[in-house]
Amino acid sequence: MSSKSVKPKNSIALFEQKEIRKVWDSEKERWFFSVVDVVEVLTESDKPRDYWYRLKKRASEEEKVELSTICRQLKMRSTDGKLYKTDAADTEGILRIIQSIPSKKAEPFKRWLARVGRERIDEINDPELAAKRMRDIYKAKGYSEVWIEQRERGIAARHRLTEEWNNRGATSGRDFAILTNEIYKGGFGLDAKEYKEYKNLSREQNLRDSMTPMELVLTNLGEVTAAELHRKNESYGVKELKNDTKNAGGVVKMAREAAEERIGAPVVSKQNYLELTEPGAIEAPDEQEFLDE
Repeated sequence: MSSKSVKPKNSIALFEQKEIRKVWDSEKERWFFSVVDVVEVLTESDKPRDYWYRLKKRASEEEKVELSTICRQLKMRSTDGKLYKTDAADTEGILRIIQSIPSKKAEPFKRWLARVGRERIDEINDPELAAKRMRDIYKAKGYSEVWIEQRERGIAARHRLTEEWNNRGATSGRDFAILTNEIYKGGFGLDAKEYKEYKNLSREQNLRDSMTPMELVLTNLGEVTAAELHRKNESYGVKELKNDTKNAGGVVKMAREAAEERIGAPVVSKQNYLELTEPGAIEAPDEQEFLDE
């Protein structure tokens, strides 16, 4: 794993001129950031490690929260060029730590967290709010109505499929990745990693958010077919589920090839619908702009 800093041009003003070390965890597929670096930026302390130590102690004594439990010890390159183990947390963990920092610079994040919490509670009480919020976010990014409709259908089909997998003995993220790849490989000739590389996506970018409506339709077909095969065959365990998903991939392949013959062009496109900032940057622009996203 290599260490990589957040570039000022794509990070918030809060982090300008400061490097936040990060490492990519390929197993969990997420970035982990140096807690000490974040603490230094938010507090401007000349001894951020000592500040972090005191913060953990205070949180444990006063808040009854063990902040160290949300961190991992990962090797990151220090100013002397050597790798040392340091506390690191993913985006969720970093935001939780920020809540415990009594700093003016942390206030925009705290207010944002409070608003997000309220929105999530509202969405639990009225799920239609969550659907509307999702559509609004995609519209703001420039996606078409046709694309959004296909994406919504795909999300629903994906949820139904993962519920089937959970109920049929496939419960880990690794299991899900194996089964999903069978649909991708059978239908498009590419596994998820190869698909992302073809579209020139980074590892943490969402593959489906880059797909064309046609790709989404075919992916949806594969996942709906897989769920039906699981029920028909009463499949249980990764081995049996994998056989079903492989057959579902074959259905996608036949549909894709038929479509390509009619339209005279490949279905799998290099076109990327995503409009994301640099992967791994901790995004929080001007407070109001951030809250309105």
